[in-house]
Amino acid sequence: MSADGEERRLHVFALETRDSARMRGLSSFQWASAIVFGLVVALGLAFRAEHVGTAALIAAHTAFGFSAAWRIVMAVASLKPSPIAPEPARLPSYAVLVALHDESEVVPQLVSALSRIDYPGHLLEGFLLLETHDQATREAIEAVTLPAWLRVLVVPPGSPTTKPRALNYGLARCRADLVTVYDAEDRPHPLQLREAAARFSGDVSRRLACLQAPLRVLRVGPSKSPMFDRQFALEYAALFEVMLPGLARLGLPFPLGGTSNHFRADVLRAIGGWDAHNVTEDADLGFRLHREGWRMDVITRATIESPPGDLQDWLPQRVRWMKGFMQTWGVHTRRPWTLGARGGLSLVMTLGMALAAAAAHAPSVAWVTASVLVAAVMGLAPATPPGAMAILTCGMVCAWLTIGIGARRAGLRCGLRAMIESPAYWSILTLAFGHAVWRLISEPFLWDKTRHRPDVVPDAGPEGSARPISIR
Repeated sequence: MSADGEERRLHVFALETRDSARMRGLSSFQWASAIVFGLVVALGLAFRAEHVGTAALIAAHTAFGFSAAWRIVMAVASLKPSPIAPEPARLPSYAVLVALHDESEVVPQLVSALSRIDYPGHLLEGFLLLETHDQATREAIEAVTLPAWLRVLVVPPGSPTTKPRALNYGLARCRADLVTVYDAEDRPHPLQLREAAARFSGDVSRRLACLQAPLRVLRVGPSKSPMFDRQFALEYAALFEVMLPGLARLGLPFPLGGTSNHFRADVLRAIGGWDAHNVTEDADLGFRLHREGWRMDVITRATIESPPGDLQDWLPQRVRWMKGFMQTWGVHTRRPWTLGARGGLSLVMTLGMALAAAAAHAPSVAWVTASVLVAAVMGLAPATPPGAMAILTCGMVCAWLTIGIGARRAGLRCGLRAMIESPAYWSILTLAFGHAVWRLISEPFLWDKTRHRPDVVPDAGPEGSARPISIR
């Protein structure tokens, strides 16, 4: 087999080009949709220009009103508890994949966390996936004692140099029934694998292909960026404690988190593994599973992560997420009918609304702020349309409600400070959105690395003790 053929077999499996972010052009359907939309707008401007702006405003109001209602629906749906399955008499074999890239700082912490996994050692296999040039991480691994079931795999040189490409290399070598993915900074609950194994074994439909564990943010030690830490923790709480459970209870697909997803290994191989060219391979995979007729759900035992840090660390991570959402949107709107009505609805209300909201946050806040300041200077009432203000206010209230419910479930303290900070934090998402658009054009497959730092040791004094992020 040629080198190119080996690369294809190991890293993209059976994934077709049209189903991958590797294809950068528009499909025939996307071109036709863009042309029709452009013609409608052009004709409207030519013959009824005064109505075009009104129609756009009504469409925006409708979209954001529907988004607010969607949050309420998810909050109500998430009240239904996850199924409880008894542990099977015979546990399935399990593989653990961890893709590492310049992670020498956190290797001891990672190995310590993986060593605490409570699962029979003879049923476990684990791979620390390294790039060939990453000598520092390799040396850090050699300096610690690995569990007997965990070993190092070096990914051969190739392109693109991304986490999903490394994961595909590991998947090709797994022999286990189930497989899970962790990140370098993760601290999974020791019993998480047992809970997932029980749920898979108890699935009588045999259509359950993936389980997502909740991700919770825990700061250990003092913070240099308390606002970013708080808001990041709240985002995770709203997503993993409310939105994803709600989607799962309604039987809708959802974008997976980048870590702590548990798969049936045979299904993962059959659908083509991860898309090596998509920088949010997790979001893409959730919808691809649904398209192939598989089901996803959530479990309860969480994985603890550290917040990314200040703007310098937060922004590259968020730019990558936004760029990957755009890639995933582009891939799954090439043939949207393959997702079905339920899949299409979920795609629009998760990735679509996330991108639309990120683009609109800063302009909306700027518009309201400018209206109020100008009116105050002139001694007049703000000239903001009541309907628009009502929609904006409703959206913020529903967002805060979702955040508050998620924070309570995650064990976080949420209060007035977080509510006051949130519009400013949401506005920074617009900065990430703008960066992501440019990077999608100029460097679509570049993986913006998030630096992970080791936690402060617990005996480093009062400020070094582990504690949930305080949100007041």
